[in-house]
Amino acid sequence: MKAINHNIKLLKIKTDESGIFLERPNRFLGRVKLRNNKIVYAHIHDPGRLKELLFHGNKVFVRHATNEKRKTKWDLIAASSGGRRILVNSSFHRSIAEAIIKNPSISPFRAVDEIRAEVKNGDSKIDFLLVKNGKKIWVEVKGCTLIKGETALFPDAPTLRGRKHLLNLIASKKRGDESAVLFLLFVDAKQFSPNTETDPLFSDTLIYAHKERVKIYPVVLDYSNHYIRFKNRIPVLL
Repeated sequence: MKAINHNIKLLKIKTDESGIFLERPNRFLGRVKLRNNKIVYAHIHDPGRLKELLFHGNKVFVRHATNEKRKTKWDLIAASSGGRRILVNSSFHRSIAEAIIKNPSISPFRAVDEIRAEVKNGDSKIDFLLVKNGKKIWVEVKGCTLIKGETALFPDAPTLRGRKHLLNLIASKKRGDESAVLFLLFVDAKQFSPNTETDPLFSDTLIYAHKERVKIYPVVLDYSNHYIRFKNRIPVLL
């Protein structure tokens, strides 16, 4: 079997400045003190709590917003943890996932015939619909930034929307399609587990999805030198 390259570049994400995180006035906004001591507001594009990353005094990385007319002139991209940059901007998740899916050497789906993004399936939009040998594969993507010990945990906040996606994937599997959840792990974990303590409902649904043969693929990623890189896939602990 051909060895997998564990240092494959997936996506370039540049940052413009580093700074110190001061506070999070609301879920979408963070106050950051830049290196020149200027205090700016940065948009937070992640629905999670991120308490282990966005706390007063932690080092963060920001970049200028591309829309000059936007009220918030900065985007929060990453936060420091244990010497690593942890991506905290979920707007990049789909592009990262697509780069994985398009590379058969690292994709859990290997080579596919068709990739479609943001496809309506019942009462939900699912991140990807893949077609392989005439078979549909529905794929939902989730980003994970929480780690305890060597275990990556999802979610870090209750997510009814996430559970709705799982139920959709289960229904798709029952009607004869294939279904999968691709967890993008931005932490250096050895195993992945649902966060039962934080969201028992989502966790129970993920366990049920696994029993119904919905595939669960946790992928460990690294963010350094402006690139998101593939590291490896890790086992699921249910």
